[in-house]
Amino acid sequence: MILPIPNSQGPRALPPHPLPGQILPGLIRGRIHEICGPARVALALMTLALSDGPVIWVAPSWLPERLYTCGIRDHLHPGRLVLVQCRRAEEIQWAAEEALRSGTAPAVVAEYPSPPGLTAVRRLHLAAETPGQSGHPAPLGLVLTAGDGGAQGVESRWQAHALPSPSGLRDEAGVALGITLLRARQAAPARWRLIRPAKGPTSATPAP
Repeated sequence: MILPIPNSQGPRALPPHPLPGQILPGLIRGRIHEICGPARVALALMTLALSDGPVIWVAPSWLPERLYTCGIRDHLHPGRLVLVQCRRAEEIQWAAEEALRSGTAPAVVAEYPSPPGLTAVRRLHLAAETPGQSGHPAPLGLVLTAGDGGAQGVESRWQAHALPSPSGLRDEAGVALGITLLRARQAAPARWRLIRPAKGPTSATPAP
């Protein structure tokens, strides 16, 4: 499961080796975190692989990119995935809020064609906090955006890109990602090189 790190006073350096307990340290449940960059889907899948239960994935139906079951099965079992296809941008916000508020899934992912504004993110935070107020586990909320991201008011922002070799979701040599923590309420910026071999545990090393 994905565990939160203890709260602290002011920014601090995150552990240089966030694995194996979790890929991204500081993913607090009941809050919204942004993953941006060209490898955002790969990083989200690798993170969710450490959780249990269903994953509600909200995505725009008008974009050509689709989750391909053969491409994700090494990271996330397709049977855990509940895919919500939205025809309009406003439907993405509504579906993400309802999924978070319901508390039926421990993780909710929302792909946005452009970074959501402060009001939209605040509504997502409130929706994610709702299950916890009734005594149920609060879900983890992930917002996926392109480029450098820029969703306002998120708890943390992570950027991911594929490293030269190996790269991609499906590769006999495994997956290699460069991860940068761009901002967080509880930590200072940091960078890692994340390697997930075809066989064996995932490892992470600090990057310059």
